[in-house]
Amino acid sequence: MHLDQLNQQYGLPELSFGDRQRGFPVIKIKNRFATAEISLYGGQVLSFQPSNTQADLLFLSDRSHYRPGKAIRGGIPICWPWFGADPDGLGRANHGFARDRLWTVRHTETLANGATRVILSLQDDEETHKIWDYAFELAIAVTVGETLDLELTSHNRDQRPMTITQALHTYFTIGDIQRVKVLGLAGLDYIDKADQEKLKQQIGEVTIQGEVDRIYQNTAPKLFIDDLSLERKIEVCNRNSTTTIVWNPGMEKTATMGDLSPDAYQRFLCVETANAAAETITLAPGERYTLGITYRLL
Repeated sequence: MHLDQLNQQYGLPELSFGDRQRGFPVIKIKNRFATAEISLYGGQVLSFQPSNTQADLLFLSDRSHYRPGKAIRGGIPICWPWFGADPDGLGRANHGFARDRLWTVRHTETLANGATRVILSLQDDEETHKIWDYAFELAIAVTVGETLDLELTSHNRDQRPMTITQALHTYFTIGDIQRVKVLGLAGLDYIDKADQEKLKQQIGEVTIQGEVDRIYQNTAPKLFIDDLSLERKIEVCNRNSTTTIVWNPGMEKTATMGDLSPDAYQRFLCVETANAAAETITLAPGERYTLGITYRLL
């Protein structure tokens, strides 16, 4: 559907469609609470900035690739139907295929409280069956208001049970990576993917020194990101998730990544809401499952 058609059918006074790059349509929202941008490619929120704030909640790399088949580096990528490496060892791409497919607009709405709600969906087709041979519908509902709320709903439309892992791989803007803490994970076990996947226990609050790639297990529904440099705290409320990933590539790995500037690692931190590692989700035919998050700037 062309931009003119999208604007005619789904546009709202506070919502319009445009191109971020040629062939990469985005939804632009500006309501009384915040501005936001959502990419139809990947069904990916790229920006959320509450009114009267100086910094976006989300980090988006200025070197992101906008090419078919490449994930956009930043915002909230959707890892689905698996998180991390191919679970079957078949050489398929890390983090599945949802983040590098074009999604369809299903609904836009101004809510009674003035917030803006958008629903996008992704369905199986000939190409997805070559990668993962299941019939499915995946929907992302994004609500832009005083908070940023996402609900990712997986629907098994196949005749067989299907097992997934998934994550909302959120990149948060950080003032200085050495002056940030993640609160609420102390005492929990985690898998250290930066150290041969050893099982470790978190001592004290999480701080970032060098490369960090951890899968925390049995996490609470509420976490906080305390950014001392930007003088703000972000509340992270998870629904239907007990797995949290904390990731920052550090200086050395960032230098090898073509879609990040060499110093970008200093300005973002990923705190991801997931069903991953031991927390797999198996859906019976016809069953649905919703993974949800709400972000609030305190």
